[in-house]
Amino acid sequence: MSYAEVEAALDRRGFTRMVFDLGRIEDLLDVLGSPQRAYPSIHLTGTNGKTSTARMIDSLLRAHGLHTGRYTSPHLETVRERISLDGQPVDEERFAAVYAEVGPLAELIDARSDEPLTYFDMTTALAFATFADAPVDVAVVEVGLGGAEDATNVIQAGVAVITPIGLDHTEWLGDTIADIALAKSGIVHEGATLICALQPEEAMEPILERCAEVGATVAREGSEFGVIERNLALGGQVLTLQGLGGVYDEIFLPLHGAHQAQNAAVALAAVEAFLGAGKNKQLELELVREGFASASSPGRLERVRNAPTVLVDAAHNPHGMAATVAALTEEFSFRRLVAVVAMLGDKDAEGVLELLEPVVDELVCTRNSSPRALPGQELAAVAVEIFGEDRVHVYDELPDAIEAAVTLAESDIDAGISGVGVLITGSVVTVADARKLFQR
Repeated sequence: MSYAEVEAALDRRGFTRMVFDLGRIEDLLDVLGSPQRAYPSIHLTGTNGKTSTARMIDSLLRAHGLHTGRYTSPHLETVRERISLDGQPVDEERFAAVYAEVGPLAELIDARSDEPLTYFDMTTALAFATFADAPVDVAVVEVGLGGAEDATNVIQAGVAVITPIGLDHTEWLGDTIADIALAKSGIVHEGATLICALQPEEAMEPILERCAEVGATVAREGSEFGVIERNLALGGQVLTLQGLGGVYDEIFLPLHGAHQAQNAAVALAAVEAFLGAGKNKQLELELVREGFASASSPGRLERVRNAPTVLVDAAHNPHGMAATVAALTEEFSFRRLVAVVAMLGDKDAEGVLELLEPVVDELVCTRNSSPRALPGQELAAVAVEIFGEDRVHVYDELPDAIEAAVTLAESDIDAGISGVGVLITGSVVTVADARKLFQR
């Protein structure tokens, strides 16, 4: 099969179809020879920050000379981004070759199951098989949704990571922080080490109960590790981090926001735990600095144009938007900012827009390319109640919305071209659509 044919075969499984049943993915991996057992793994869950943290972990491990596989989702441009080897998406030839091995066996599993394997099941199996074939020294694996029943939870990783937990995906995970934390804590298995970011109090009880149940060791942000100091710098920030093994200073991180500093502290602790650093045993400082300096996180306050400045950010829930707004306020000096927002229909639009309102002068509502997209007119109806009618504009198509936003941003001549900006946000899909437009 060609790569295009493989993409089409995956798409036929339904990009958004969800079936929470580990039995099918376990059956498929069994007939593939359990590729996920060919290497150790670091497994990440949480509500926000998973992909950024996974990418930092990957970069730190590579700085220490390890060959890495990284599995994250969703992708921005191509499904190949989900499966990276040594920091780079697999090429089309390798992707198609692995699918040629996995695809026929998946069809056998489908034939004897009530529900066929999902798109995510398939990309998960493809990732694990790719990593085994490479081979990699370690896999960095991000859950798709939740934890306990997520297809990635077959790996039973020795190091588990839980990034900050908030309310999201409540229709699947439960409508309280405690319910969501319980689902996510399912990635902690017997004898594992859990690296846990600072959490709401109601999240910690189910997490600690899970750790006690399986005999896992816990390292918590604010206790065993954390951010000691952060200072703004050109193109990012300079950090001093408390790790499990000691203090690491003068770390340049080319990403914006206090939330990314927090992600960095979590990533460092995860790598320390994996490499055996701890009390009185530090990682080599220069390698840590090298790993963080090479880190990137596309679509997270990413600048895609200058004059005027256009930023894209994948914040899609109130927890994520609060972090984005804090970073905008602290690190960018916009005298006039216009936001383009397109969201999915199952997200908390009101919560997101209420956080944006104090930092945005004008709002342009539109829709993205997802079949689950909230129509621009419906988003605008919510926005008018928060921003007022005069500050809200609606365009059916994202390219028109972006063009209008740039015009609105530049309408205040007194601000000067250096003082105006456009923020495109609301969904990973929105960011992916916008990045394609700017690349053209």
